[in-house]
Amino acid sequence: AEGFLHKEQAIEPKKKKAKADVTIGRELYAEMNGPTAGDKIQLGDTGLIAQVEKDYTTYGDECKFGGGKVLRESMGQMSGCDPEEALDCVLTNALVIDHSGIFKCDIGIKGGVIKAIGKAGNPEVMEGVTPGMTVGVGTEVVACEGSIVTAGGLDTHIHYICPSKP
Repeated sequence: AEGFLHKEQAIEPKKKKAKADVTIGRELYAEMNGPTAGDKIQLGDTGLIAQVEKDYTTYGDECKFGGGKVLRESMGQMSGCDPEEALDCVLTNALVIDHSGIFKCDIGIKGGVIKAIGKAGNPEVMEGVTPGMTVGVGTEVVACEGSIVTAGGLDTHIHYICPSKP
């Protein structure tokens, strides 16, 4: 088998490189993904402080939207997923403040109603995805890092992904 002048060569086994765990500080993590359990945030220009009680996301496996981030086909978005099973819209890394507590989560919307809260993503490759919170290739993603979601609240200062969308 010397097609194209190919000659067999001895292959030396590659040495395995040790993999080091990578950690980032709380401040940088909060800047990238929003506050996590134990973090305290000041509510606006008041003296009120809210402490995050629980974080439903998985550290290092958060849903992030944008160029080169997790939410792309076959990574955080499940390709080949039945559109009936996939969420219509997901709000990622939202800080929820309501009667049940203060927590960070992804919020899944299907058919115009909140279907579930927890961890969204691709259950084929991500750990801890909440049942029913599969992100498909047609799922609209709203990045909520650093935003507070509460009943009846409406943020009138929104940056749309596409200016043509109302």
